[in-house]
Amino acid sequence: MHSTNLLLEEPIRMASILEPSKPTFFPAMTKIVGTLGPKSRSVEIISSCLESGMSVARFDFSWGDAEFHQETLENLRAAVKKSKKLCAVMLDTGGPELQVVNKSEHPISLQADALVVLTPDQDKEATPNLLPINFSGLSKSVKKGDTIFIGQYLFTGSETTSVWLEVTEVKGEDVVCLIKNSATLAGPLYTLHVSQIRIELPTLTDKDKKVISSWAVRNKIDILSLSYTRNAEDVRHAREFLSKLGDLNQTQIFAKIENVEGMGNFDEILGEADGIILSRGNLGIDLPPEKVFLFQKAAVHRCNMAGKPAVVTRVVDSMTDNLRPTRAEATDVANAVLDGTDAILLGAETLRGLYPVETISTVGKICAEAEKVYNQDVYFKRAVKCVGEPMSHLESIASSAVRAAIKVKASVIICFTSSGRAARLIAKYRPPMPVLSVVIPRLKTNQLRWTFSGAFQARQSLIVRGIFPILADPRHPAESTNATDESILKVALDHGKTAGVIMPHDRVVVFQKVGDSSVVKIIELEN
Repeated sequence: MHSTNLLLEEPIRMASILEPSKPTFFPAMTKIVGTLGPKSRSVEIISSCLESGMSVARFDFSWGDAEFHQETLENLRAAVKKSKKLCAVMLDTGGPELQVVNKSEHPISLQADALVVLTPDQDKEATPNLLPINFSGLSKSVKKGDTIFIGQYLFTGSETTSVWLEVTEVKGEDVVCLIKNSATLAGPLYTLHVSQIRIELPTLTDKDKKVISSWAVRNKIDILSLSYTRNAEDVRHAREFLSKLGDLNQTQIFAKIENVEGMGNFDEILGEADGIILSRGNLGIDLPPEKVFLFQKAAVHRCNMAGKPAVVTRVVDSMTDNLRPTRAEATDVANAVLDGTDAILLGAETLRGLYPVETISTVGKICAEAEKVYNQDVYFKRAVKCVGEPMSHLESIASSAVRAAIKVKASVIICFTSSGRAARLIAKYRPPMPVLSVVIPRLKTNQLRWTFSGAFQARQSLIVRGIFPILADPRHPAESTNATDESILKVALDHGKTAGVIMPHDRVVVFQKVGDSSVVKIIELEN
């Protein structure tokens, strides 16, 4: 395996650290995925989230009904119009998630060194000695000595709200456990995770399929986050299911790696998926805590070299209740950026946290600081070496565009694309300047009606580090004359000027396809 430490640019002056950061139009090159929920679903709050730097909205179907999520989505659409900021929609499946069923919703206090029975009999009342669960196969999956973790939704990891159990015996369908720490389970939902044990349930459950074929189709979602992905077959199965649904054949599938099995099959999953989400909450339970950082570095590096987005979760848990992250969390976010992460995914922090907008803006600021010292030079050389020779035509031009942009100190790279692939390849080489991706809609027909494709591709690039998409006017067809190209280029340049990333006398690198060949141009702007 390649070495995965991307060192900082050297040397950093202490005085420069104390200088206040300059405000920039793009909060950061690294993208932020925000989970929308009870504390973040009004038009006002969502608009503020978009203004603060959220570019992907995540809808988590492991809780809440379709109606609740639909209302939130309508509010998101209104917020997008209001703030004039594009936003992608990600649906996160529930997957084979095991849950404790507490119908009364009263808090349950568990005492260390006492015994508790996990039973599949969901009609029983949850008590400190008996916890009903939603899975009848647990007794067949576990053995004496296994570790079980029960915690609040999205594992707050706080020892007072989550509990570690050790299996002492299996009685029929019941599992008897020793409680390792005193804790109070409060709130309506707790998930249950058995360390390093395979749960015999499909990755795409019947409930997930129902949600996808109704809610996802109705809303033409951009990205499906496939929870508990265990192997490449899981991704293929999900893609087959989506392609049968017509409107979702362009939807991207991001594999969520949450356990040791998914980790073991990482390379084959990466080959099949459009992107990867490292679910560190679950991984931190399946793996010894001291191993999580190593897996993160290795996995992000592999995603970078494959040119596929890597998303990291569970970064600023403490901001769920506090206005500032801990020092460790702030450092963790910066290190994820230095590792090469494309996007940071916020869960509980925006879903039910007290400070959703402040969290997004804080994470954006930390990302921007880390990007300033990201050692782009080392990364570029490694990416070129990893691709090897001979390079494909597109890969060679994309890397050349980035090299040219660095050499002439361009302020932006403008990329014309219809599928989004060219912009993603440029972003793969991590240019230090933004990539303005001008997505040119293509006119398509299915013999019944004509439609423009392009909006999907524009929104999907909102999860890729460094790409900022603009949708070109569909009245300019992709197979255009040079004059039309000039007018689209003018729109892109004007957008960059308004955004404050292009100034008079700047140099700009333009990447476009002309017929069968690709062209890289360097433009020097006048006033």
